[in-house]
Amino acid sequence: MNNTYAIVLAAGQGTRMKSALYKVLHPVCGKPMVEHVIDHIRGFGAERIVTIVGHGAEAVEERLGNKSEYALQAEQLGTAHAVQQAESLLGNLVGTTLVVCGDTPLIRSETMEALIAHHNESGAKATILTAHADDPTGYGRIIRGENGQVLGNVEQKDATPEQQRITEINTGTYCFDNKALFETLKKVKNDNAQGEYYLPDVVGILQSEGALVSAYVTDDFSETLGVNDRVVLAEAEKVMRRRIAETHMRQGVTIIDPENVYISADAEIGRDTVLQPGTMIEGKTVIGEDCIIGPNSQIVDSQIGNGTTINSSVVRESKVGSSTSVGPFAHIRPDSNLGDQVKIGNFVEVKKAAFGNGSKASHLSYIGDAEVGTNVNIGCGTITVNYDGKNKHVTTIENDAFVGCNSNLIAPVTVGKGSYVAAGSTITENVPESSLAIGRARQENKEGYATKLNQTQTGGPHNA
Repeated sequence: MNNTYAIVLAAGQGTRMKSALYKVLHPVCGKPMVEHVIDHIRGFGAERIVTIVGHGAEAVEERLGNKSEYALQAEQLGTAHAVQQAESLLGNLVGTTLVVCGDTPLIRSETMEALIAHHNESGAKATILTAHADDPTGYGRIIRGENGQVLGNVEQKDATPEQQRITEINTGTYCFDNKALFETLKKVKNDNAQGEYYLPDVVGILQSEGALVSAYVTDDFSETLGVNDRVVLAEAEKVMRRRIAETHMRQGVTIIDPENVYISADAEIGRDTVLQPGTMIEGKTVIGEDCIIGPNSQIVDSQIGNGTTINSSVVRESKVGSSTSVGPFAHIRPDSNLGDQVKIGNFVEVKKAAFGNGSKASHLSYIGDAEVGTNVNIGCGTITVNYDGKNKHVTTIENDAFVGCNSNLIAPVTVGKGSYVAAGSTITENVPESSLAIGRARQENKEGYATKLNQTQTGGPHNA
């Protein structure tokens, strides 16, 4: 959007959060609040974005990277003072500037764009984003004239009883003519109890000088929610979670119980996939079509193919192919890559391992630091013994191999193509192709021993 700029206020410490984490970095649906705001601004195509940083500046800049430019508010002297810090970057530009708080993660791109369009069409020098609140306590009230024009903004503490009954409130988001904004900021005084420079005073000064001030009403009060403590953070999380779920449902995803499913703001889910209760989709996870996820599964920063089932299991930073089955109660740890038509069954842990198409480890196994070929069967209780106390080593199981139950494969070791490992074996040497490997002690039967043992245990002649 040409000649449109944005200033994001993100310099406050947020003492009411009672946290070592800088306020605007607290996550909502897996993404820091300020990043939600920045991404929504980028969504309507602002030409330049300047984030005002203060406490925790380095952490904010590290998180946002090149999504924004930055200006430092070294002293916290109010919102008008914060905006003024962007003057060296934006002060000489002609156009429209949006000012929005970094702790309002629910405001949508569409609302920002509509606010800017209303501002430009009205010819106003300043436009306030407003909303109607069921309980407006604590908010500034918008005073309108008989024909609906904005006469002013009155803070709660200054409002008369009649004005306090007004439900249209100032959300703290504004549009300004950019030149008028920076010229008027110089006129703001700090003659108040806090000794700070307040941005709403810019609106009042413009109005006193005869400039047109307008207001745009959003019909969704929840968009304007500013997060100042953990209670409101939880409210924002709930609203965002429901919004994300509704978006996916409208795109063809079935969510059995939207109130009991968590989906990251950055997740992608294909149509006809079913999310069952208790499911958590985190980070930049991508899930294909026709999958069944859950119940009670957690998928983090992973890619899941089409037609795959993840049942009551955890998948982290891994790839899972199509028509694959994971779980129940499986754990796919980072850097794993499961092919198509793979089966990882109950109580199987996979770590930094690749499974070729059609391979399976159906139950009770640990497969770590391994390369598993296609159509391999790994029996119950199999362990790739990958750690010697200092270093990790790789186990290779080639195509069409069969590993019997309760086998230990002592890495580094290779089981050749089409080979068999007998149940109960400990394999320490490579197994050639099409071979049978047996690595276990010879069975010895001691006849009559059980009878003697029973006599000892029951007080027989051997019990003194």
